[in-house]
Amino acid sequence: MSGNTGSARGTEPGTGPAGDAVRGAGVVVTGAGGGIGAALARRFAAEGARVVVNDIDAGRAKAVAEEIGATAVPGDASAVVDDAREALGGTVDIWCANAGLSSPGDAFAGEDVWAAAWDVNVMAHVRAARALLPDWLERGGGRFVSTVSAAGLLTMIGAAPYSVSKHAAHAFAEWLSLTYRHRGLKVHAICPQGVRTDMLTAAGSAGELVLAPTAIEPEDVADALLDAIATDRFLVLPHPEVAGYYRNRATDPERWLGTMNHLQRAWEAGTR
Repeated sequence: MSGNTGSARGTEPGTGPAGDAVRGAGVVVTGAGGGIGAALARRFAAEGARVVVNDIDAGRAKAVAEEIGATAVPGDASAVVDDAREALGGTVDIWCANAGLSSPGDAFAGEDVWAAAWDVNVMAHVRAARALLPDWLERGGGRFVSTVSAAGLLTMIGAAPYSVSKHAAHAFAEWLSLTYRHRGLKVHAICPQGVRTDMLTAAGSAGELVLAPTAIEPEDVADALLDAIATDRFLVLPHPEVAGYYRNRATDPERWLGTMNHLQRAWEAGTR
């Protein structure tokens, strides 16, 4: 199994900003049948990594894997660690917990909606880490990448289950980093705003109002992650302006909540 022979961004394999951290590494990307996951898989393969493409849709996983010279391991992201490890010859170096569920709805969304959001957006990360950590800690190294979303740092109107579960995903990534960084674990939390994927479309009118105006391509997210890997930076912000929003939320929460409520009211007025 090998990556393809050149990067979509025009570099030779293994010569991008992450260099030795990626070249030859065994990488698993969940939810990689399209969108951000597919962009991550393509970029890792182009940088010389050995890639496993995971997706609940076997056909989409196979298509991406065939395109980049990777291996498809379809199935539930919560339960593929052993199969992915076997496909990589026994060792996973980088795990990208990218599979996610958009879960629009308010606080009154059904129990099944909340449970699904929690299972996919949080517990899939926990289960993967639980399976991977013993080997990583024994080896003294490993890398866990969590696709969180800016909603995990801020919030998203019209999407309570998504926002709350993404906050939890960010909190878990933080906990992993602070607990195990001295034992060689590297953790990255990717927090983009709008990205031109099916998930943005699924966000409906709220996504059009809040996310679409500054939406970026999935490949831009992959670029941001590789830059963060190069410097072992935890927080990955493909939209740099999110840092300012995050700072404002912390320093003046009342003003920030008022601004977000203004967006909420504008959205409600537009949907009547």
